[in-house]
Amino acid sequence: MDKVSSLDEARAAKALAAKAFRRRAQVVGVGITRVGTGYGLKVNLSGQSRGAGPLPSQIAGVPVRVEVVGKIRKRTS
Repeated sequence: MDKVSSLDEARAAKALAAKAFRRRAQVVGVGITRVGTGYGLKVNLSGQSRGAGPLPSQIAGVPVRVEVVGKIRKRTS
């Protein structure tokens, strides 16, 4: 069975994830999301990763979900 990460573990892993992913992709956001009965990280990218190999699926034991969302822009009213 997979380890369930607590909210505190997810919070602690956010900065590590931002640093790890910024080396490989243009990160536009890192947040916390529910994963099963625990918590994980949601990493939003503006485009595909650069470099070889897959992106990490976990950081410090916390599961990571990655989504390419495009560039973030200010909404006009």
